[in-house]
Amino acid sequence: MNRFLTETNWRFIDQSLTMLTHSPLESFAMDDTLCHVTGHASSPPVIRTWVHQESVVLGIQDHRLPHIEEGMALLRARGYEPIVRNSGGLAVVLDPGVLNVSIVFSESEPTSIDQAFNYMVDLVKAIFPKVADQIEAYEIIGSYCPGTFDLSIGGKKFAGISQRRMQNGIAVQIYLCIEGSGSERASLIRDFYAVSLQGEKTKFTYPTVVPEVMASMQELTGEPMTVAEVNIRIQQLLLAWNSNTVLLPLQESELALYAHYLERIYKRNAVLLKG
Repeated sequence: MNRFLTETNWRFIDQSLTMLTHSPLESFAMDDTLCHVTGHASSPPVIRTWVHQESVVLGIQDHRLPHIEEGMALLRARGYEPIVRNSGGLAVVLDPGVLNVSIVFSESEPTSIDQAFNYMVDLVKAIFPKVADQIEAYEIIGSYCPGTFDLSIGGKKFAGISQRRMQNGIAVQIYLCIEGSGSERASLIRDFYAVSLQGEKTKFTYPTVVPEVMASMQELTGEPMTVAEVNIRIQQLLLAWNSNTVLLPLQESELALYAHYLERIYKRNAVLLKG
């Protein structure tokens, strides 16, 4: 097991329930805040879990789609609220069956981009020990938001990882499709791109989404696991690795910083959505 994971004195922030009634923008502001406080050595490294209601998180390139307004209208008509995130990547689906996990730590010890990604890969394998040897990290063609560190079992993607660096901090974020149908989520994004492109050629190549290459962990393992159960597994892992792990939400001294990043990200999202 990765020594970084097992020997770090972790701060755990559980927002798997409290973020359900909030916009995903608040989670991105939260990770910016945690990058700041870990990067400035005023907080130990953090592992945070978070869940949101039905939303589609768009990337900057998605915002440049020729018929993006029609694409966002389709998402809203199907019950999903679109937002634009402050990091790279393309459209991903969030809903109560998707558990998001962030690992946030300081750049004080130089960490390559791939090494940071691999911390998350190792964490996911530890969360799912029964299938750890089946989990592979490589780009799944036909998935939404494809990338080198897509996580899959038997060629079917269940998770994607992104990374953000700011204020001397690093945030590695993953969405884990735990419950429900991975292909249904992928179908939504396929339809979003169809409506947003309408057959037009663009300089940027958007993914041709093939719903069959995506699945949830419920589907892949045949086990009735839930987001709540996996969230508990993470807490148990951290405590088993290091008894100094603390459950510590944002403190009063950090709230003003969070308010700053939240205001900034809401303003930015409003500008992008107005187009």
